[in-house]
Amino acid sequence: MKNLVEVKNLKKNYGTKKAVEEVSFSIKENEILGLLGPNGCGKTTTIGMMLGLLKPTNGEIFIEGKKIEENRIEILQKINFISPYIELPKKLTVKQNLIVYGKLYNIKNLNNRIEYLIEKLRLFDLLNSVTGELSSGQKNRVSLAKALINDPIVLLLDEPTASLDPEIGDYVRTFLENYKKEKKISILLASHNMNEVTRLCKSTLMMKEGVIVDQGSPEELIKKHGRQNLEEVFLKLSRSEDEFN
Repeated sequence: MKNLVEVKNLKKNYGTKKAVEEVSFSIKENEILGLLGPNGCGKTTTIGMMLGLLKPTNGEIFIEGKKIEENRIEILQKINFISPYIELPKKLTVKQNLIVYGKLYNIKNLNNRIEYLIEKLRLFDLLNSVTGELSSGQKNRVSLAKALINDPIVLLLDEPTASLDPEIGDYVRTFLENYKKEKKISILLASHNMNEVTRLCKSTLMMKEGVIVDQGSPEELIKKHGRQNLEEVFLKLSRSEDEFN
């Protein structure tokens, strides 16, 4: 499988504060890469640079071999994202939101695309509901539909199943697994749900204070650090030696 995403020596400073420091990784097509780390470690900043929302202090990002800074408009048509920190327009209904975003991406056969996502993400009963009045879990599903409206080749997911109940959370994970296989897309998954990462991700990156401190498959990391599960690995790498011991 070829690399759809390549991040090389990515760095982001805010004055003297180093938010991201020399981060490099790649994501192959038909792959979900986990991006793990405590709050404030640089995950969201990394995603922001991949979306072209933040300009890197240094480093390069390539999508399908094209540098994002030089091909931003073209590349943004092919990627999308979900984040619990960014809400959809609250006064629009779910259907209105999907229509608006579909038109922003100039989607052909938009009605067919919306019907597909409504069915797959169980949104039919929410179509005419005002988005601002939905529960947090319902909003997450609508945001995922928005993130897939343009049939992206690269999907950036920041806590995609946060606030979902166990049954809907499992349904969404199964959907993502099947969608990835069907479309052969690249997915970057930032999550604090270690069971989710273990299930979905073939490879994971562990970040701390803007730096990748370890990487490998969940199974490799568990074995390497002599732990029972990925959550224990996360805690070991997130804490200082004194805190852990």
